[in-house]
Amino acid sequence: MSPSVIMQRIAAMAVCLLISIPALAEITPTAEDAQASREVAQSIRFGHYEDINFDEAWSRKAFARMLEMMDPQHLYLLSTDIERFGDLRTGFNQAMEQGELERVYAFYGLFQSRLEQRLEWLIAQLEANPTFDYTGNERLAFEGEVNNWVDEFSELDQVWTKRMKNAALTQKLTEPDIDDAEINRRLVNRYRDQLNRVRQTNNEDVLSLFLGAATSSIDPHTEYMSPDQSESFDIQMRLSLEGIGAMLQSEDEYVKVAQLVPGGPAERSGQLHPADRIIAVGQGDSGDMTSVVSMRLDDVVKLIRGPKGSTVRLEVIPARALDVTQTRTVTITRDTVNLEDQAAKSDVIEVQRNGRTERVGVITVPAFYVDFDAWQSGQANYRSTTRDVAALIEKLKAQNVQGIVLDMRGNGGGALQEANSMVGLFIDRGPTVQVRDARGRINLYGDTDRGVAWDGPLTVLINRLSASASEIFAGAIQDYGRGLVLGSQSFGKGTVQTLSDLSHGELRMTRAKFYRISGESTQERGVEPDITFPTLFSDEEIGESALPNALPWDTVRPVNYRRYGNLDAYLPTLRDQHAVRAAQNPNFRYLQREASLLKTLREQNTSVSLNLEQRRREMQAQEAEQLALENSRRQALGLETLASWTETLDDDDTAPQSDSPINQAQLQESAEILLDYAQLTGQLRDTNVASTKAP
Repeated sequence: MSPSVIMQRIAAMAVCLLISIPALAEITPTAEDAQASREVAQSIRFGHYEDINFDEAWSRKAFARMLEMMDPQHLYLLSTDIERFGDLRTGFNQAMEQGELERVYAFYGLFQSRLEQRLEWLIAQLEANPTFDYTGNERLAFEGEVNNWVDEFSELDQVWTKRMKNAALTQKLTEPDIDDAEINRRLVNRYRDQLNRVRQTNNEDVLSLFLGAATSSIDPHTEYMSPDQSESFDIQMRLSLEGIGAMLQSEDEYVKVAQLVPGGPAERSGQLHPADRIIAVGQGDSGDMTSVVSMRLDDVVKLIRGPKGSTVRLEVIPARALDVTQTRTVTITRDTVNLEDQAAKSDVIEVQRNGRTERVGVITVPAFYVDFDAWQSGQANYRSTTRDVAALIEKLKAQNVQGIVLDMRGNGGGALQEANSMVGLFIDRGPTVQVRDARGRINLYGDTDRGVAWDGPLTVLINRLSASASEIFAGAIQDYGRGLVLGSQSFGKGTVQTLSDLSHGELRMTRAKFYRISGESTQERGVEPDITFPTLFSDEEIGESALPNALPWDTVRPVNYRRYGNLDAYLPTLRDQHAVRAAQNPNFRYLQREASLLKTLREQNTSVSLNLEQRRREMQAQEAEQLALENSRRQALGLETLASWTETLDDDDTAPQSDSPINQAQLQESAEILLDYAQLTGQLRDTNVASTKAP
């Protein structure tokens, strides 16, 4: 489960804001709402990991967070609206602690009226002026079009006119044959659908927004869930295991893919990727596509959910796309994700060196799992990550591998006990992780079993989607000097949450924090690899540091532990040898250049033209740069070049992401680095001699 999914469900209640309330008089707090507010305040005051003081400073922060969730781009409310309810800046804390919610609900009612007025205005504009002029010099900023709250509606009218034109222009670019009348019809229907959803919101939606602002101003993983939200969240969790196998989150007006469940239909298809944005959903092979732009997360989940064996079509903006017009449609067959689909598995990579064929074992660990039912019932052969990995190690020993690469890319965590016990396969007893609670007490967890399953060369491969338990494992291996950590900086999820029942709803709250045995937290910073590979994941979009109000990185006292080797002494040589290979490897050169290009283009492209021909030229120039990079990679590998950038977006759609050329190149290079390390340390064996290492 992605660490960011919990927090993002708070934002779904507000960032997808076209979901709000009926008439102001119908939205009033109930006694249950007031009681839930008081219980949340009390629970946080006495149970949260941080020492929370609901003072005036906190009140101002929470009020600002509510405004950010309500109207993040300053497109609905006026400055006079904010000042009318300015008393909430210093009274937010009192409203929460005492359950005095009338002013909060009144403020939201005002926001509701502004939202309805804007949608009605958009519909009226489209009906009065059904066509747009695409020949001017206007541009629309991606963000910050309105940097502060304005005084007059006329100022917002100008921005909304450009946004409406951009929505029409986007359709014209993606469907060149579409006529203006059809574009107008679609936009009118979109805004009417949004208006209908707005008028269906009830008082619990307001309570969830209010408490969501309060909890997410403390940290991104503390969250109030109403009874309806708890049920919807359960559906989202089941969807990940019984639908397409994707965890979703809200981001601005889009629904974004947060994580793919290992072994799930989406991951197996290779068509959907983390950070892809879903803009429409269709049922079966030919059902109408329903726009989900600005739709609440729960409703999108319902559209994607369906019976096993059925298909769903998703129109997405790929994570690598630089413009919202670069869309594609993917078709996924819904299925159930079984434990076997997520189980660890092994393979062998052969590397040619000095006229010899060296073999390196690869164990892919998609998640830390355990069959709790079988374990609790006392079954002797229950499945778990540690047991499966131990068996795979024995299998690889029999194949005379020189070392083992543990591939933990995309491992979002799971059972902490399994991360702890799996460390024990590679060390001979010792601590693995420290857990500090709200009172400052530290519990130390570790491996108590004598012996190891593998004491040879070891590397751990991680990326930005490696989180929680996988960070604990990688951090422990790094601290012990037991193996090299390769890849990119991990997610940074270093906190522990518990779920408790309230009289009305549930509260998920941060209660503890993880620390490595070195004393460093995994929170926010994650685990830094010893040797870094380039990545296309943006730290600004994915990771704990990308979440609002993430708890900071800090340290506690380190514990005593035995280091198995001084890897630092070998790192300069290993990095130099890696750099030489990376410069000669077409896939690595492509990844480095693509990451650099994407970063540059994202920094430069702060707006889009609303001139049709200019927009096309800008898109073609960007696509030409990306296509040139891809074709240079293909030419170096002796592959057929592509004629358009669109083909690159669909290039790997026939295989799981783990089998993509880039992922395979990282695995191959990990094996090369492992062999470099084995040679430097004198651990490179004559593989004609069978391994005698005992389990």
